[in-house]
Amino acid sequence: MYPSRTNTVLAGFLISFTGAILFSTKAIIIKKAFQTTSVDALTLLTLRMLLSLPFYILAAFWDSRSSSAPRMNPRQWLWVIVLGILGYHLSSYFDFVGLQYISAGLERLILFLYPSFAVLINALAFRQRISRVQIGALLLTYTGIGIAYFGELKIDTGNAHFYWGSFLVFLCAVTYAFYLAGMGRIVTVLPPAKFTTYSMLVAIGGVFLHFLVRGWTSGNFRIPAHSHDLWIYGVLLALLATVIPSFMLSAGMKRIGANNAAIVTSIGPVSTILQAHFILGDPIFAEQVLGTLLVIAGVLLTGWKGRASVTEPSAQTN
Repeated sequence: MYPSRTNTVLAGFLISFTGAILFSTKAIIIKKAFQTTSVDALTLLTLRMLLSLPFYILAAFWDSRSSSAPRMNPRQWLWVIVLGILGYHLSSYFDFVGLQYISAGLERLILFLYPSFAVLINALAFRQRISRVQIGALLLTYTGIGIAYFGELKIDTGNAHFYWGSFLVFLCAVTYAFYLAGMGRIVTVLPPAKFTTYSMLVAIGGVFLHFLVRGWTSGNFRIPAHSHDLWIYGVLLALLATVIPSFMLSAGMKRIGANNAAIVTSIGPVSTILQAHFILGDPIFAEQVLGTLLVIAGVLLTGWKGRASVTEPSAQTN
C-alpha cells in the first residue's frame, strides 16, 4: 500500500514538473515565431487554437460518452462561456500581443502576478479574508516584480513599446485571475478537466470569430499556408505548449492535489528565463534573478496558505 502511494505521489510530481516545463516553452516559441516569420499576434494565436481544436473536440466527445459525466445546466454553461472568453481568449490575445514588445522572461514574471490578483478578487467579490501570510506573499510578489521590471527597463532602453507590452501582459494576468477566481467556484460542481475542455472550446470559437471580424474589416482572412516555419511553430504551440501540458497538469493534480501541483509549477519562470537565455540569447541579470526568487516565494506562500481556486494549475494555458 505504502509503496503504491509513494509511486503515485512521485508520478504526480514528475508529471506536474514536466507539464510546467512544457508550458514555459510557450513564450519562447512565440518569440521565435515573431523573430523568424512575419506573422502577427492574432494570426499566430488563431493557428495555435486551430491546431489544438481536434484534441479538445476529442476530449469533449469522450466526456459525453461517459455515463458518470455531469451535464451542465444553463447557468453553468454561462459561466463556462464567460470564463472561457476571459481566461483563454482575451488573456491569451493580450499575452501574444504583449510578447511582441517585451522579453519572454519578463512576460512570465508579470503573468505570475495572477495568483495574487485572484486572492484580491476572491476577497472583494466573494468576501474571502486575506490572511497575514497572504498579505506578506502579495508584498513579496510585487516587490519581486518591481525589482525585475526596473532592472529590465535599464537594459531594454531602446524599446519604445516597453510599457505598452508590459501593460498588455498585465491585462493578461488580470483577466486570467478573474478566470481562476470563477473557476474556483464552478469546479465544485463540475470536474476540472471537463470545465477546462469546454472553456477551451468556447475560447477557440471566440478566437476564430475575432480573426474573422478582423478579416472583414481589413480584407485579409488568410493564414499564410506557404510558411513552413510558421506551421512548425503553430504545431509546437498547440501540442508542446498547450494540449499536452494541460492534460499532464490535470493528471498531476489528481495525484498530488492542486496546491502541491501549483508549488511544482513555480518552476515556470525559472525555466522560461533559462530557455530565453540559451535559445533567444536574452541576458540574465542580478535584478531578474532576485525578482524571480521573490515572486516565486510569494506565489508559494499564496498557494501554501490558500485555496485551490487561486492556484489551479490545470488551467495554465495562456
